[in-house]
Amino acid sequence: MTGDNLRKYPLAIVLTVSLFALWGLTHRLYDTLIPPFAKVFALGSVELVLAQSVYSIVYFVFAIPAALYARKFGYKAGLVFGLGSFCVGAFLFYPAAQQHVFVLFLLAATVMSCGWIFLEVSANPLVAQLGSERNAAQRLNFAQAFYPVGVLVGVYAGRWLILSDLKLPVGQLAQAVVTPYIVIGAGALVLAFLVDKAKFPPIATEHIERGTGVRQEYRTLLSRPLFLFGVVAQFCYVAAQVGTWTMTAPYVENALPGIAANAAANYLFWSLIIYGAGRFIGTALMSWIDPDRLMAVFAAGAAVLAVTAALAGGRLGVVAMVASSFFMSILFPTILAVAIRGLGPLTKSGTALIYMGGAGGVAGLAVMHGIWTVSSITLAMLVPALCYAVVVVYALADRKAAALPGVSSSAARLICG
Repeated sequence: MTGDNLRKYPLAIVLTVSLFALWGLTHRLYDTLIPPFAKVFALGSVELVLAQSVYSIVYFVFAIPAALYARKFGYKAGLVFGLGSFCVGAFLFYPAAQQHVFVLFLLAATVMSCGWIFLEVSANPLVAQLGSERNAAQRLNFAQAFYPVGVLVGVYAGRWLILSDLKLPVGQLAQAVVTPYIVIGAGALVLAFLVDKAKFPPIATEHIERGTGVRQEYRTLLSRPLFLFGVVAQFCYVAAQVGTWTMTAPYVENALPGIAANAAANYLFWSLIIYGAGRFIGTALMSWIDPDRLMAVFAAGAAVLAVTAALAGGRLGVVAMVASSFFMSILFPTILAVAIRGLGPLTKSGTALIYMGGAGGVAGLAVMHGIWTVSSITLAMLVPALCYAVVVVYALADRKAAALPGVSSSAARLICG
């Protein structure tokens, strides 16, 4: 954030940054509460996979509609709409739990996920454009550093609920796991009111009155190989992150025979702490190191550790798997900031295509499960390693494009992409 914007719009910036913690909390809380939800709704294997995948599916389907909304009404309107949708989805968990109807549960999760994608498609490019283009990646990494803070709160709250309430009768359990969503939904409603009333920078309310030119925007973006490489890099990163974190507990149980399930789950908690530390440290390093170069170094570090986890196994493999979270920390916001840099009026549409890469979570997990089934969970870590290698190549390609002699970085990216 620039000092000028902080002085002029302190409430707007604080509210925007707080949203990163909000969806970190709710993402991880939802994942952690899947076991009690499965018990409440008596989910079969197909329903359980659908419940776990709804987030990625919604991100793929609704990323472009979210961008079109922000394009027509502005980033601020996108934030208000996203918070409203999130609030409605959170409240819908109550009737779903009371009626014990899976379709209502899926509707609640879908509406809430729609809120998430509207928030992210508006908040991320807004933060990136709140100051100079040169520092966009650093600003976005700073804001995104509050995401893992929310994640840790979500993990703690979810585990506390599971440990205290999982043995309750189904009726009482339903009420116990829904209560946090009622509280969070009410908080989102208050945030929506504050965002609507707060004074935002002009960039937050810029919009296009009519929808003309949308197809041309996407044609232009799809004709730029370097931008499309950014979409692929984001897809690969999400595949690596979701696959690594989902596989952490079973990997630990396999690598350390005899370890208790609760103790194995603690390794994910430590991964998240390391991930949060990596975000703050990476943000600070961007004051001296170019984002592309730092992204390449971090992605290479994550790839090496993923290969170690795949080939070594045992305690060394566990340490490598957990440590990889440090290096994956800055990749998501940096890929996004770098990919939309220099897009100008195409930024909203470009952000949508980048966020469609969220579907990588489902794809990566499916491939890792397949390798686990036919070979071993240890070798499944080669999938994240390959994904990180793609990010390394993207970072180097973008750095090469930005370094064309005699051409500005933005123009170079347009020429190459």
